[in-house]
Amino acid sequence: MEAGVEDQQEARRELLRLRDSIDNMDAALVHLLAERFKITQRVGELKAAHGMPPADPERERAQIARLRALAVEAKLDPEFAEKFLGFVVAEVVRHHEAIAADAR
Repeated sequence: MEAGVEDQQEARRELLRLRDSIDNMDAALVHLLAERFKITQRVGELKAAHGMPPADPERERAQIARLRALAVEAKLDPEFAEKFLGFVVAEVVRHHEAIAADAR
């Protein structure tokens, strides 16, 4: 019986270590997204200042293809990667539309 308790305790310690790693990665993702949005904010300002459209479907298609390839290389589901990028791009376009509207 004692071995079972020790195994359980070791499993809980490992679970805590794994969760700490997940928390660190989540924090890194948030910071990376924040940096990405700072850059795309500048892109939106540049587009608005020069009368460019908020969305760039050709660029978006290229980015999706690039991200899907990276996902396959990283052994990540490319469908998930595409959905994630789609969510991010939709938010970026929304920001760019707001910037363009404010510039008018």
